[in-house]
This record gives sequence, structure tokens and C-alpha cells, in this order.
Amino acid sequence: MIIRRRSAAGLLCMLAALAMFGAPPARAAKATATEPPKVELVLDVSGSMRARDIDGRSRISVAQQSFDEVVDALPGETQLGIRVLGSRYRFPGSPQSVGCRDTQQISPVAQVNKVEAKAAIATLRPTGWTPIGLALRAAAKDLGTGETTRRIVLITDGEDTCAPPDPCDVARELAAQGTHLVIDTLGLTLDDKVRRQLTCIADATGGTYTAVQHQQQLTSRLNQLVHRAGSTYQRTPQQVAGATQCTNAPVLSPGVYTDRERISEHRYYRVPVGPGQELRASVSVALDRRLNPDYGVLLRATSQDGQELVRGTDASSGRTDVLSTGLRWSDQRPTGSSEPSASASAGTGGSAAGTVCLVVSNSFAAPPGVRTTPGMPLELTVDVVPSSPTPNGPDLGRGWLLLVVLTAAGLVAGLIVGWLARWRIAIWKEN
Repeated sequence: MIIRRRSAAGLLCMLAALAMFGAPPARAAKATATEPPKVELVLDVSGSMRARDIDGRSRISVAQQSFDEVVDALPGETQLGIRVLGSRYRFPGSPQSVGCRDTQQISPVAQVNKVEAKAAIATLRPTGWTPIGLALRAAAKDLGTGETTRRIVLITDGEDTCAPPDPCDVARELAAQGTHLVIDTLGLTLDDKVRRQLTCIADATGGTYTAVQHQQQLTSRLNQLVHRAGSTYQRTPQQVAGATQCTNAPVLSPGVYTDRERISEHRYYRVPVGPGQELRASVSVALDRRLNPDYGVLLRATSQDGQELVRGTDASSGRTDVLSTGLRWSDQRPTGSSEPSASASAGTGGSAAGTVCLVVSNSFAAPPGVRTTPGMPLELTVDVVPSSPTPNGPDLGRGWLLLVVLTAAGLVAGLIVGWLARWRIAIWKEN
């Protein structure tokens, strides 16, 4: 009986220790009111989509399966719309004046009813003309305007057969309106004229072009673009043009920027970093064309005279769509110090506050016949925050508390097991 009481007391001690030293409650994060990410898929349902040249299946059936899988995997916060072109009037057969107005929205830009959206997709049959320019204008209206980026993803296997309006001119027109609209294009054929037109549309709005040859490739790319809408919509990137050297590079404040970098190019940007501040930067480069294997992206922070301060790299040897890397660098001078920092180099106009040069480089190489201009789209994120405190030495920090709790719990558990073992042995001897 005494042993049982001691066991109960030991258990109570262990529970009390865990309650006393448990982790503090997490603080609730402040909710920020932002509009949801918005993206619209625009699908070509013209007569040429009947061709059976993708994995032995018709282009339209491949697109329908990919749409179904994208709808199933849609992030909960994303508002998705679906618009089609060429789905009602037969080509040839209907007057061109009628067929070239043939675009309709089959699912509004909203929280998707997956059953209804997939049912609407399943009923599509390729019949008509290809009014791409008209469909892009309509899709832009579907998405509306706002302070955050909207995305259109165009999936087609052919050129616009209804110009005017020319789809490339429409893309330029939409970009000039400043509506934060990005158009990505996916081509279901390797036709050179189609590639040039889709590349022009994407380039005009800072989007990407991808040639698709397999169903799984289409699904994967659609999912990436839809998820990218959710990860980049909250802060619309600002257009910037990096320089070929630090001295005349654009000065960036904290924010998100977009630029284009050519193969084997170095792009320079400047960021003021003061005493007691920490620079945090990251870059993502979208690989929107075929490249030779074994490539990488390098992001460096240097002083104005070229001394490297820190670097970040990312590399790949196979097919990928985005390379990303980042870095952190702190100006260790005390706040208010007038001493020059490592980033304020003599003879280069550096101030006491200091200026860090960010350099984006790549080791890309393109196979013969692949275009090298314009450069590949990159997104650069810059932030300057108070420096993180440097620890005095290696330690466990708050981990000591958990270590004490675990040690105490182990000790109590060992005592309990020992008492129980002795009690069982005593009873066995009595019997």
C-alpha cells in the first residue's frame, strides 16, 4: 500500500512538473484583410483541339483531365474562373463574324464549386474558331481590378484566327492599363508561329510561355501557375531594370521587384543598409524555355568596390520551372555609428549609412534554336530590418527548459518503474 501511495505521488509530481514548465501559449497572429488570389484559365476549344497527338489522345481530352486535376487540387483561398473560346460555333460552317465572337465564361471567378466546374468542363466539344484576343480582353474584365496581381493562364494549340484584335496587341494594351495582370501561355503544339505568338503575349505582361507535349506536363504546369497566383498575389512586383555594374544600378527600397535576365548575364541593384540593420533578399528565376542541363542561379551581396559579403545559390541538373535562393547580411556597426561599413567603400560614393550591391547571376546555356531574348523573368524580394542579436556562444537557449522537464520526467518514471519492480518481487516471494 505504501508503495502504491508513493507511485501515485510520483505521478502527481511528474504532472505538476510538466504543467509548471510547459511551453507558453502561442500568440494569436494578427489577421490582415487582403483580397483572395484570383486566376482565370482560358481554354481553346476550337476545331483543331480534336487532333490526337498528345500521348495518343485528343488535345481536348488531355486538357479536360488536367483541368479536373487542377480543380481538385485548388488551394482553398484561391478564386478560380474558367473561360473558353471556340466552343459553340462550328468551323468551317458558321460565318466568321459569328464564330469570332465565340467566347464564354463557364465558371465565374469565385470560390469554385468543384462539381459544377468539372461538369461544365466535361461537356466541352471542340468545334469553332480561335478568337484569342477577344477572350483575353474578356478574361481581364472577369478578373476585375485591384491592388494585387491577377493571372490569366491561356491554353491553346493554335494562332488567333480572328484578328483584329491581335492577341499580342491586346496583351500590350492590358499591360499598359496598369491593372497588375500577368498572362501565362501554354502551347499544345510545337508549331513555330504559335510559339512566337504565345511568347509575345506572355512577354508583354511579364508572364511565361511553356510548350506542352504530355498530359502530366500540362497538369503539373497548370498547378504550378495556379499556386503561384496564391503565393505572389499579395504584393504586386514593381518593374525595375538592373544595371551591368554597381555604380549606376537602381536603388531599391524594401519591396518586391520584377526584371528579366539574359543567359550568362549579371544584373546589379543597390540597397541602402544602415548601422544596426539587416538585409534580407531572395530571387526566383522562372525557366520559361528549354535549357542545357546543369545550371544554377547565384545571388550575392557585395560592397560597392566588389568585395563579396555573402552569397546564396540554387542549382539543378534536370527539368525544373523555378530556381530560387536568398541571403541575409547585417551591418554590425552600432546604431548611430559614423564609421564606414564594409558596404561603404572609399572612392565609390559610399555613405556612412552604407550601400550593398545585390548581384543576380546565372549559369544558363540554351540549346541551338532556343531564343535567348528577352531574358527570363526574375522576381527579387528585398527587405531591411533591425539586425538579429548575435548569441554570445553556442547554447540551447530556451531548449534548457525542455531539457530540465525531460530529465525530471525521466527520473520520476525511473523511480516508478523501480518501485513497481520491487513490489512485484516482494509479492512473488510472499507467494
